[in-house]
Amino acid sequence: MGRTIGIDLGTTNSCIAFSDGGHPTVIQSKSGSRVMPSVVAFSAKGERLVGLVARRQAITNPKNTVNSIKRLMGRRYAEVASHINDVSYEIVENSNGDAAVRIMDRIYTPPEISAIILQQLKLTAEEFLGEEVTDAVITVPAYFNEVQRQATKAAGKIAGFKVRRVLNEPTAAALAFIEPEGRKKLAVYDFGGGTFDVSILQVVDGVFEVKATLGDTNLGGDDLDTKLVKWIMGEFKSETGIDLTRDNIAPQRVREAAERAKCELSMTQETDINLPFIATGESGPVHLEITITRKLFEELAGDLIKKTIPLCKEAIEDAEMKIEDLDHVVLVGGSTRIPMVQKLVEEFFDRRPAQSVNPDEVVALGAAIESSVLTGQRKDLVLIDVTPLTLGVETLGGVLAPIIKKNSPVPIRNSRIFTTASDNQSVVGVHVAQGEREIIDGNRSLGTFELRGISAAKRGEPRIEVVFEIDASGILNVSARDTTTGQEQSIKVNPSGGLSSGDIDRLRREAKANAEADKIKMKFVSLRNESDEVIYRASKSLAVAREELDKESWAELETEVKSLKALRESDDSLALEKAIDEVRQLENSLAKMIEMFESDEEDATSEFLDSISHIEDAKE
Repeated sequence: MGRTIGIDLGTTNSCIAFSDGGHPTVIQSKSGSRVMPSVVAFSAKGERLVGLVARRQAITNPKNTVNSIKRLMGRRYAEVASHINDVSYEIVENSNGDAAVRIMDRIYTPPEISAIILQQLKLTAEEFLGEEVTDAVITVPAYFNEVQRQATKAAGKIAGFKVRRVLNEPTAAALAFIEPEGRKKLAVYDFGGGTFDVSILQVVDGVFEVKATLGDTNLGGDDLDTKLVKWIMGEFKSETGIDLTRDNIAPQRVREAAERAKCELSMTQETDINLPFIATGESGPVHLEITITRKLFEELAGDLIKKTIPLCKEAIEDAEMKIEDLDHVVLVGGSTRIPMVQKLVEEFFDRRPAQSVNPDEVVALGAAIESSVLTGQRKDLVLIDVTPLTLGVETLGGVLAPIIKKNSPVPIRNSRIFTTASDNQSVVGVHVAQGEREIIDGNRSLGTFELRGISAAKRGEPRIEVVFEIDASGILNVSARDTTTGQEQSIKVNPSGGLSSGDIDRLRREAKANAEADKIKMKFVSLRNESDEVIYRASKSLAVAREELDKESWAELETEVKSLKALRESDDSLALEKAIDEVRQLENSLAKMIEMFESDEEDATSEFLDSISHIEDAKE
């Protein structure tokens, strides 16, 4: 078995970590970056780009660049339809009614896009560790429902991981923040790019018990950006009469500038946005120049940020605690860097939140700690998490009958006895749903199945036991059994997008094939970058040599440089590698010749000056 890592699969950025002897460490990329943008793009040539390189080309390729895919995980199209204009790519409804993405005439489910991100993280981890990575603990927002958790697990499987556990992000943060000894109570306030969660935990001598969790999967930094983007575009339209939403590229430029301004306003009171040639008017090019103040941003985004406080209040009440009972408040997620967020949290909890953790890395570190528990590296920790939403089945009249209530500790197994609604009923439909509404239509449907072969009897006589079982990852299994005949049927909540186990296996094979192609592609990228550097150095040496040396000295290098430039666009890595070495050796030789020539010239000049000096001395 290979190495197990912890993964924070974030909306905006993702982070990975590993545990060595129980001590977690963030894994860096070759460039030294500790986080990777959760962005996937497809170039005109069909190449797949991931991370920073995908984000850099987003402005020129907006329709084929996917970001914030986490917000679509396990979601119905109807749930996200109102937000489809907030992104540059096309969100569509697939045959199952789920939200998906159309890129270049192909439909991708959110787990497929997420798997591409996870696959790149896997490659980064393997390069860093120098060994195969096979298993992972992947974190999710605490308020993710069962379908969203299954979708995340499916993404991990497609990427080639054995997903050891799907772990709640606030719980992971608590594992990384606090030492297990003693008795402590803490709140984890997690405000990320796409979601908000708050969890209340109690730690007693290494036992981490989540007492309550609450959140909003439609509230995050992306929504704050959208507020700012709409204001900027509105101001620009009122001043120029130009509607930037009709342009293909301008909205993406404005969104990037707005996100950058939001970050800058966490450190300064005002910032300028300058976007030249953003549009063309009657008199020619039009530029966007505007100043954003922190006060203005807080007025635009304040209502959204304030929505987090009632959720914190309710979570503390659900945990049957008071604010004064808490020992610590931990901030997680990039949006917690916003001064208004920090101020509101401090005012509500009546204490300064902890500043000792990096909000971008703490979740991945906690996931790595949990991986060390699962692999036996650490035996001093026990984690007791909760299910965030009530689970039940539909009964007569469209009412949700709860079987597992929200904030119940997991793993858990609960059952309830039901009966038939009519005489001699031989089939019972079981409709599983999750949510806090009493009427079934107000909750998220998780699946349906039928229990057949019920013994003939009057209505109300058969006893049908429905069992709900949630594992440590929060994954749900439901079964129904006629206690008289022993007939039984079950369902496992299906991943988003209708991905069956066969679909997952097929996509995993495709992902593995793409991983090999990506490795080859990365080698080409590395060689091409190396060739650029060698060509640059050789060109500088040639420029000097043409002025100072005879053609025989530099003609061969000039020929080899031309060959290297031609090979740079080929697919022959061996020839490219050989050409790079040849040019490097010739350039080194030429550089030494130039150095010797210039040294000889300096010696000759020095001798000449000395001779003149002697002549002058003799005259005197």
